[in-house]
Amino acid sequence: MSSSSGSGRSATEARALKIHSEAERRRRERINAHLATLRSMIPDTRQALTLEFSSKTKYNAMTSKQRLYFYTLPALQMDKATLLARVVEQVKLLKREASEATTQSTTLPPETDEVSIELNTGADRVIYIRASISCDDRPDLVAGLAQAFHGLRLRTVRADMTSLGGRARHVFVLCKCKEEGWGSGSAGPSASLRSLKEAVRQALARVASPETAYGSRPFQSKRQRILESHYSIMSI
Repeated sequence: MSSSSGSGRSATEARALKIHSEAERRRRERINAHLATLRSMIPDTRQALTLEFSSKTKYNAMTSKQRLYFYTLPALQMDKATLLARVVEQVKLLKREASEATTQSTTLPPETDEVSIELNTGADRVIYIRASISCDDRPDLVAGLAQAFHGLRLRTVRADMTSLGGRARHVFVLCKCKEEGWGSGSAGPSASLRSLKEAVRQALARVASPETAYGSRPFQSKRQRILESHYSIMSI
């Protein structure tokens, strides 16, 4: 009786051990499958950049993208810790690129007229101005902006333009040497910079809303023309 019960327990333990071993095998297979998926998602490091470094300082000076390609082992030869580190770097890079893309997508022209001016003084005695203007799109808009910049003796370093639905948004990076004025004077450099900023703002505001500056509307925006034609058709 004792021997039969002992053999029964042994058989039960053997079945439990077999079930546990099978479950562990399936768990390892799932983990390996997930790791294989991660390996297939990261860039092929066999095409990695050849980077030499002799100290931690040089490694810290690398950009995130350089660190991402720093490892020289192919993905198939990476251990789990190295693979996970690479995946974390890749996710951070993709997150940053997605954030930059989202930031760029928010540059669509708004519905209201806006003028924004930012000033920065460089070490090379040059004043850099980031000017943004949003207004109705029209044929003479660019010419008006160029005339305004010429009147203030500003040079264009960069220009970006977005147009949608009869609205336009222009972003300029301008520069002006201090030797040309606005950098000194009896009022002091800070007051001179404020004066320059206000002059640029007023000039762009006149271009953005000439009907406000001159009390007339010599043109109509594309949106206005579309709406007026739409309502005239409906009234027929």
